[in-house]
Amino acid sequence: MENVYLITGATSDVGCALIRRLYRPGDIFIAQGCGDLAQLAPLAAEYPGAIHTYDVNLADPDNVTTFIQLMQRLHGAPTHFVHLPALRVVNTKFRNFDEDRFMLDFNLQVRSAIALCKAFVPAMAKAKYGRVLFMLTSYLLGFPPKNTAAYITAKSALGGLAKSLAADYAASGVTVNCVAPYMMETKFLADTSDLIVQMSAQANPMKRNARVEDVVPAMAFLLSEEARFITGVTLPITGGAAL
Repeated sequence: MENVYLITGATSDVGCALIRRLYRPGDIFIAQGCGDLAQLAPLAAEYPGAIHTYDVNLADPDNVTTFIQLMQRLHGAPTHFVHLPALRVVNTKFRNFDEDRFMLDFNLQVRSAIALCKAFVPAMAKAKYGRVLFMLTSYLLGFPPKNTAAYITAKSALGGLAKSLAADYAASGVTVNCVAPYMMETKFLADTSDLIVQMSAQANPMKRNARVEDVVPAMAFLLSEEARFITGVTLPITGGAAL
């Protein structure tokens, strides 16, 4: 079966590594980024014709609607949907909660996921096959770090959406799961102080933060046929920190 992967946030370190991990001849990747499609150029050259890139601001509901309409016209429904985008974490005290930035991140992470799932998950169910995967965070497991209310609130909403979809579509051949990695050393940490990154590594039982190569294989498994009896779960990828 030819797989059609819709990957939002595909220009991220995880997104690029996931495409490379998943690629099989004949598969199609619909890869969304926002102002950073150059990150996908090496992959597009490596797998000519397989990667279709789209520059879309997922925080803008009108842009999302246009993107969905274009996808429906050119590609139909994907077999797999992986949702990765988020604004970078900004550690700030709750009294300084930036509501405008929070709503921007909420639209980017949650509202766009709702719109994309509403457009494509029913079509997956009709085809009796589909995989949906969301990127959460280990911050949701146990006691969260201080000063991350905006990020945790958005990720919690995304996790709630995943559980609801898993319950609604379990009998239709569609699985909906999440991964929750420990702090991952990628460009996503550009606004996080080196001290916080180092403290996170020291606090982990394995004495390091997560790496892309720790997370992507688990994602690939949840997207595979072998994971057909797994739905509604959030898989911790934490080096033992979630015990």
